[in-house]
Amino acid sequence: MPSRPADVLILQHVAAEPPGLIGEALAGRGQPTRTVRPFAGDAVPGSLGSATGLVVMGGPMSAGDLDRYPPLRAELALIEEALRSGVPVLGVCLGSQLIARVLGADVTPAPQQEIGWGGVALTDAGAEDPLFAGVPRRFTAFHWHGDAFALPAGCERLAWSAQTDCQAFRYGAPERGAYGLLFHLEVTPGIVQSMTVAFAGELAANDLDAATVREGAAAHLPATQQIGRRVFGRWAGRVAQRAEHAAQ
Repeated sequence: MPSRPADVLILQHVAAEPPGLIGEALAGRGQPTRTVRPFAGDAVPGSLGSATGLVVMGGPMSAGDLDRYPPLRAELALIEEALRSGVPVLGVCLGSQLIARVLGADVTPAPQQEIGWGGVALTDAGAEDPLFAGVPRRFTAFHWHGDAFALPAGCERLAWSAQTDCQAFRYGAPERGAYGLLFHLEVTPGIVQSMTVAFAGELAANDLDAATVREGAAAHLPATQQIGRRVFGRWAGRVAQRAEHAAQ
């Protein structure tokens, strides 16, 4: 049986949260991707195989919901394998929580959900990080999470918000580190629309109006996408470098 060609493995947990600008950045670097959707019946691979990168997207489940969502166990094993082998890892929202869990941090419910457009600030380490270098020290991002975590041991805290102390972190050296982003830089207008529809109950529970959240995209999304394209483009560049090196 022929071996599977090298690609970037993307784990997508719900239809409303696709990779968005992350996929765009990888395509721009000529990196093929393979998206696994457990919610649609896809089986999570038992190993990374020849994958040149691992992307773990968001979702409404919690990192500890292993009995309710059994595929998460396999995802945690893939993250652990990637961290051990140096395969570039990028986790968004739930994905960042799963990375934090693998690294030994407790992932627990936050006092309240952080939803909508809100400020994010880079730490000194974040401002110097190769992915975020040159990004404004304070910017507006899209948020949609109910769980949070303390900075995992051995990690650099890259960003924070008024509500959440650890919004982004890096594990390992910058040139081959794993990144966890609790906020969403990957969103497009369509993704914002889809999330407000799919998670309307969470908006209602927090007395938030879907139309207001969608209207916020007109004001904030252009700048957010500019940052997202820069950050994810740099991460995709690292994936491309590793893939090129592996092919030699």
